[in-house]
Amino acid sequence: MKKVIGAVAAAAVALGLGAAAYAQSGTQTVKIGVLSDMSSLYQDIGGPGSIAAAKVAVEDFAKINPNIKVEIVSGDHQNKPDVGSSIATKWFDVDGVDMIVDIPNSGVALAVSQVAANKNKVFLANGPASSDLTGSKCNANTIHWAYDTWMLANGTGKAMVKTGGDTWFFLTADYAFGHALERDTAAVVEKNGGKVLGKVRHPLNTSDFSSFLLQAQASKAKVIGLANAGGDTINSIKQAAEFGIVKGGQSLAGLLVFASDVNALGLETAQGLVLTASWYWDMNAAGAPAGKVPTMIHAGVYSSVLHYLKAVNALKQSKDGAAVVAEMKKMPTDDVLFGKGTVRQDGRKIHPVYLFEVKKPSESKYPGDFYKTRATIPADEAFRPLNEGGCSLVKG
Repeated sequence: MKKVIGAVAAAAVALGLGAAAYAQSGTQTVKIGVLSDMSSLYQDIGGPGSIAAAKVAVEDFAKINPNIKVEIVSGDHQNKPDVGSSIATKWFDVDGVDMIVDIPNSGVALAVSQVAANKNKVFLANGPASSDLTGSKCNANTIHWAYDTWMLANGTGKAMVKTGGDTWFFLTADYAFGHALERDTAAVVEKNGGKVLGKVRHPLNTSDFSSFLLQAQASKAKVIGLANAGGDTINSIKQAAEFGIVKGGQSLAGLLVFASDVNALGLETAQGLVLTASWYWDMNAAGAPAGKVPTMIHAGVYSSVLHYLKAVNALKQSKDGAAVVAEMKKMPTDDVLFGKGTVRQDGRKIHPVYLFEVKKPSESKYPGDFYKTRATIPADEAFRPLNEGGCSLVKG
């Protein structure tokens, strides 16, 4: 495991923002496209690190199966659904790409998921969070791997309400991801006896959160739920500290927080933040990572690419995307980062998830030692029940 995460972190730094192809020799040819945010607020949670993670997965697979040639290309969706759809269409129609992985933006991901279904290719969603990908917008060509909004809401939302945070105000990114995360968390809060006092929505990639935070502060809600991610989460937490919101008695709930965010914030600012994640680089390894801190998106890219290649190898083909996804659902998942798991009928990858609390600076033993585990949520409880998502693929 240390080899994998170390390689991902080191390669993330070395790769920069280039979109050069990477090939592993063999006889059968497979082409993978890493579509991510390479230049904006999500580049640290996905971006070059996702290219690196895919590369490491290909290298590890090639040690056991040297007869498959894998080529990796990459692109920047710029957080625009039309740009992401255009790149995906060209990759599938012109460039011979068989599978697209990553996409840290739910709006872009929902668009690309439809393109993959129309072209009978494969989309492995690791960056986006919207649970609609395995709910009302599910299809036979998409698998949602690392996390989703239902999982995040069920973990952090329930924990905060049960420990006294029974009134909420949402600070929400104004696009598909933020809306889904707010919706799913509000449902969990209310189901567990809490109340939502209000919400405010901010544009993607916001630099000034002062007016939004003042509304949250004025609501007197015990918990301010941050339904945003990446640079938006970092900026809102930093500015909340400047406003003295936590010192004033309100709590911040980071509904989607990555280790890279905590690294950027520093423990002095992030300490005490409660969050839910499906993977943390230091859960089963000791010592600081090399370079940038890998995220659960990077881990998901590694895990999903490896499982995809196993399915391609079993079928001896990569061109019929629905058939490859069906094989991925049939085969149990197993890798060094997520351990054993399954992929359900609706395309939801199932594994345990963890409720973490960010350590105080005095509790951290070495660089990257960010979290203490408050609870482990078993795989069968971590994700939305199969019969509640409204996915048309679910039978019986």
